[in-house]
Amino acid sequence: MDLLQLRYFIEVCEAGSFSRAAISLNLTQPTLSRQIGLLEAELGQRLLERTGRGVVPTESGALLIPHARAMLEMAQRARDELRDQQASPTGRVVVGLPPRVARLLTVALVQSFCEQFPRAVLTVHEGLSTHLREWLIAGRLDIALLFDPPASPQISCKTLRREALVLVASAQASPLPARVGFAELAGYPMILPSVPNALRNLVDAALQPHRVSLKIIAEVGAMQTMIPLVAKGVACTILPEPAVAAFAPQGTVQTARIGPPAIHNTLAIATTLTRPANRLTRATSQLVERLILEDAYGERRDEPAY
Repeated sequence: MDLLQLRYFIEVCEAGSFSRAAISLNLTQPTLSRQIGLLEAELGQRLLERTGRGVVPTESGALLIPHARAMLEMAQRARDELRDQQASPTGRVVVGLPPRVARLLTVALVQSFCEQFPRAVLTVHEGLSTHLREWLIAGRLDIALLFDPPASPQISCKTLRREALVLVASAQASPLPARVGFAELAGYPMILPSVPNALRNLVDAALQPHRVSLKIIAEVGAMQTMIPLVAKGVACTILPEPAVAAFAPQGTVQTARIGPPAIHNTLAIATTLTRPANRLTRATSQLVERLILEDAYGERRDEPAY
């Protein structure tokens, strides 16, 4: 089947009229009618039926529409990918970052992206990992960095790094021991994010098998708010070590390792499996991964990335 004839067929179906479609395509109406006639002759089927108000697809025409659109989309994708092979990628890529990562990664990401892909546009959205995952599945994001993402057949995840969680208290409080066991955590008043939250889910999942219930006095989602409350001695919290280094002014808090067993979160890069990634998306994903592994955000940790 001729792709141009399929395009004309779709245009006529959408316009509901040969005359309107001809104007949109910058063709004469007889030329357009002849091309549709050739397509019908090749398929041996009537595809369009004239009515008093224009044309509508026949049963065969309605059956052809989704196939025609799919073939036209595949052809356009092939053209785009071949064009991308010869030039710097163009287009737009949308990346989702958790607030903690966005605060420390965005500058390096935007600078590197603009240098490598001067003909493309980068959009960065911030949100909690649970929201970013939903946006990725819904097609609003091309790439997302997620903390502890649950498995899904709709997205592909690759773990980039692991971070140890620590107990955090005010520097003015009684000195913390070097390490705090799970049972001992129940004795500290806590400020934690509310459910659903990747960090809260991780902590609850780690403590539940040990039947440890935390004494939560407040639920605060933003680390920028949580850490000042801890620094003032309102309560303690549990955070990844890099978050403490990034958000707590030096000398305002103290930390203690948790466990054994230790609790680790994971930072993963995720892409959708519901649509193929183009060259720009693949290249941007590689850039984000490189910046994370080179420690462009946070303090360098000894934890391996796996």
